[in-house]
Amino acid sequence: MNRTEIEEKVREFLIEDLEVEESAISPEANLKDDLGIDSLDFVDIVVIVERKFGFKIKPEEMAGVTTLSQFCDYIETKVGDKA
Repeated sequence: MNRTEIEEKVREFLIEDLEVEESAISPEANLKDDLGIDSLDFVDIVVIVERKFGFKIKPEEMAGVTTLSQFCDYIETKVGDKA
């Protein structure tokens, strides 16, 4: 899975499952401040990522992830690990 496919899947679930405004979604968007993702949303994200990408998010690995671009980087490294 390439970066474009990852970004598209992330964009899709942010809009459909978490009801994030499409206009708010950009690579620099802060997950918490710009997209309004809170700890309850994060629980949903863990389930969605496991279903769509086939790996479990480890909270300690997400410690430094604050932007959408960093989140996609994280997914890309995990999907790459499986290949």
